[in-house]
Amino acid sequence: MKLIVGLGNPGKEYAGTRHNAGFQWVDRLAEMLRITLKPEIRFHGLCAHSRQKDTDLWLLEPQTYMNASGRSVVALCQFYKIQTDEMIVIHDELDLPPGSAKLKKGGGLGGHNGLKDIAAKLGTQDFWRLRIGVGHPGDRDAVVSYVLHPPRKEEAQLVDEAIERSLEVWPLLAQDACEAAMLKLHTKV
Repeated sequence: MKLIVGLGNPGKEYAGTRHNAGFQWVDRLAEMLRITLKPEIRFHGLCAHSRQKDTDLWLLEPQTYMNASGRSVVALCQFYKIQTDEMIVIHDELDLPPGSAKLKKGGGLGGHNGLKDIAAKLGTQDFWRLRIGVGHPGDRDAVVSYVLHPPRKEEAQLVDEAIERSLEVWPLLAQDACEAAMLKLHTKV
């Protein structure tokens, strides 16, 4: 992997919300790698760079708000000539319960506006995604309010556990062993 994108919304008012699960994941990875995300105007986001073995690795948190995330992703991909199979997008997933994390490549966008914008700007849906389960409010009309609020305490703990468990497959993702990472993540112990 050359690019790790965490989706979320910028600003303190969105910190800790369900929609910012991608930011939380990337923040934790940056801590593990001992690198710091910094504003990068040309990429419309917070970025960090690391050298992993013989590969340049970029972490990106778009600061364009969720619905315009593609602008940030495409700017970085074009500048560093990163292909869609060399990136992974980490995002919140309504269709998974809190505490679960699933890895997949391509497929539907599940109504996720951040993914929709990235796919539209890249011209393809064929990229890796790490889906962090946040659960569904049960009513379609309540989704926007639901994702823009923090989870209840017990749900927050489950989301945190899913983030930690999915970070355990980072060494495999770093080696482009995505299928092995998927198998490990999806296998119940």
